[in-house]
Amino acid sequence: MKDAKEEEQIAGQAPVQPPAIKQEVFDLYDQYAHNRITRKDFVQKLSLYAVGGLTVPALMSFLMPDYKNSVEVGPDDPRIMSEYVYYDSPNGGGRIKALLCQPKSAKGKLGGVVVVHENRGLNPYIEEVARKLALEGFISLAPDALTPLGGYPGNDDEGRSLQTQRTTASMLEDFITAYYYLRDQKSCNGKVGVVGFCFGGGIANLMAVKIPTLAAAVPFYGGQPPEDEVKQIQAPLLIQYAGLDTRVNAGWPAYEAALKENHKKYQVYIYPDVNHGFHNNTTPRFNRAAADLAWKRTIDFLGLYTK
Repeated sequence: MKDAKEEEQIAGQAPVQPPAIKQEVFDLYDQYAHNRITRKDFVQKLSLYAVGGLTVPALMSFLMPDYKNSVEVGPDDPRIMSEYVYYDSPNGGGRIKALLCQPKSAKGKLGGVVVVHENRGLNPYIEEVARKLALEGFISLAPDALTPLGGYPGNDDEGRSLQTQRTTASMLEDFITAYYYLRDQKSCNGKVGVVGFCFGGGIANLMAVKIPTLAAAVPFYGGQPPEDEVKQIQAPLLIQYAGLDTRVNAGWPAYEAALKENHKKYQVYIYPDVNHGFHNNTTPRFNRAAADLAWKRTIDFLGLYTK
């Protein structure tokens, strides 16, 4: 589903970037960020685009996340109560660390949202998403699937490497357990949805398959679940894709066909001329117009089904 006027506005507001940076550079970074090429190959191929005064180190610096200078809602925001909590992993890996956030001004019980990180652990961007949800009147829980391996190591490269040491199935179980942990919190009204990004978007789709009582699922540019499991989905879906993300979008036609065949409730938005990761404000793939619109839709959707 698309609002033509809104989509046209997004297309006209491309991310700020040096004019010499080509789309192929972002595509190359996407391959690297998703472990499809090694760092050595990434640097080697990136050198082909180091022209016109741009160096490989400059390109690398430009592409990598800038957490320090991108904070919009910090961990000390006085409007939010946040703390790290722990819950038992069903995989025998000890306890999973998670950031629990809720608004200080809350009166009564709140709708819950599990926040699922990308393929690099609970980094500052995902923690900020959890805090932003609290400002919107939700109680949020953002687990770190890297906890059994020592937790998010402080940088995304090492985080990606660590996450490859865990299976999707075992991490999915940890996020499913997070759903029940959040649902049982005293401040939660028992209605819990999920929002996930990249790897987390795929997990959000799978949680919709595996949890019959899930209130809502919002996968951002996430991999699709097996077609034969779509029939198990009970939660309404708000599916959000980046128009330039051909890798993930390739699975959408089959997913949509399965959703229609099984009469599932869903909305889909494909934001034109933006890259995978457009919601992440710490990288140059960020697109403010698309991110703001997608976030508004996310908040409205989760509010409709969890509050």
